[in-house]
Amino acid sequence: MEENVVLTARGISMTFPGVKALEDVDFTLRKGEIHALMGENGAGKSTLIKCLTGINDFEAGEIHIDGIEGPVRNHSTKDAQEVGISTVYQEVNLCPNLSVAENLFIGREPLTKIGTVDRRQYYKRAAMLMDDLGIAVDVSQNLENYSLAVQQMVAIARAVDMECKVLILDEPTSSLDDEEVEKLFGLMRMLKDKGVGIIFVTHFLEQVYAVCDRITVLRNGKLVGEYKVEDLPRLKLVAAMMGKDFDDLAKIKSDTAGKRSDEVIISAQGLSHTGTVKPFDLDIHKGEVVGVGGLLGSGRSELVRTIYGADKANTGTLKVKGQEVKINQPIDAMNKGMGLLPDDRKAEGIIEDMSVKDNIILALQAKNGMFKLLSPQQQNEIADKYIDILSIKTPSRDTLVKQLSGGNQQKVILARWLATDPDFLILDEPTRGIDVGTKTEIQKLVLQLAEEGKSIMFISSEISEMIRTCSRMVIMRDGAKVGEIDDDLTEDHVMKVIAGGKENE
Repeated sequence: MEENVVLTARGISMTFPGVKALEDVDFTLRKGEIHALMGENGAGKSTLIKCLTGINDFEAGEIHIDGIEGPVRNHSTKDAQEVGISTVYQEVNLCPNLSVAENLFIGREPLTKIGTVDRRQYYKRAAMLMDDLGIAVDVSQNLENYSLAVQQMVAIARAVDMECKVLILDEPTSSLDDEEVEKLFGLMRMLKDKGVGIIFVTHFLEQVYAVCDRITVLRNGKLVGEYKVEDLPRLKLVAAMMGKDFDDLAKIKSDTAGKRSDEVIISAQGLSHTGTVKPFDLDIHKGEVVGVGGLLGSGRSELVRTIYGADKANTGTLKVKGQEVKINQPIDAMNKGMGLLPDDRKAEGIIEDMSVKDNIILALQAKNGMFKLLSPQQQNEIADKYIDILSIKTPSRDTLVKQLSGGNQQKVILARWLATDPDFLILDEPTRGIDVGTKTEIQKLVLQLAEEGKSIMFISSEISEMIRTCSRMVIMRDGAKVGEIDDDLTEDHVMKVIAGGKENE
């Protein structure tokens, strides 16, 4: 191994049924380095981490660890810990009902000469460890008495006490506020000074530039490159993650640009949701398609969920057609003429074991209430109407929706909301994972609905798709609304705003 290198992975390949998750990926981690592992959803970050930690049994490649002869093949997280690799995940997997000290030494408790747990040593060692790391806690108190940030620091302290050489932090800051993030960064810098190599996975660009030394970018299971932070400005990082060449970007203008009514349908003022979306203002006019852009984790979905009441707003006001309303839950939004097609159609969209018909009429029935049931004839008419309008390919209205293709399932969810005749429709990744033909159909439908006077918010990971479909775009970064674009709606401009404004920043 190279001098000062603690871990190398060479030629790592991993295949899941029908998907090449990793293809010949290299990764190098140095001692005393904080190394960001970056990439969009599906890039291969989690798969690579699982290969390093023994969760995935990769099919090709080698892993080498400093101080260990020959390649390392971990078959479990215990194997990984024994060679010095520890992982702390976004969801802290410790025991909240046990004390800090007990969590630190689970499975390796200090014992007395007669084999019982040495409580005195327990607390003494725990207090020394936390003191060394600058973590101010009472180690005899239960872990649940402390904030999530402190719980994550305890998890990190446990890893450090197990003499880890490599510490993997997988989205550790996603649920922390700014002050807690800075405390975590202080601990990371301290461990860096002690020579620990840290792999840091995050969706927050600002955090990468605040704390990291190097960046490795993956895209579609392949290595894009390894860079020193100072050699990769934000714009180039976003380009590497998304696979865009800024010298060759086409200047595509939206066909719907400029077609905006004066009538405001939705007006949000200072709306926020603690931990996910910072206060934002936003007006949405009748008949316009507003895109929400930003990297995964930027707060795109959280913004629309806050408007819709799927995540209840903690601050601010919301007006619908000029009237201030209280949206405490989705049914309140539905009753005010809103609809939300969620980004995860499997988990939050379709009801797999129900028919196409039952899935289509679900929202309308909920809006009408259980004392105003739709007749079987009404149900059939509504289902047939939208199966025809959206060209849903299904043997019959009574076919189980789980038997349909992904694209047709997406159309069923869209039909569900169109059946409620909403004034305002939120479409979160409506074309993800579906074929090009169906994708084009949905884009055309969105423009048609806007022409009919419906207001639409449209989220897509494909910027070119939003430019084709939207008249205006809101840009999110790190949970905050950082800009609106309407005059210069081009990929070049959008990517610059997503990345942080200036090309050389």
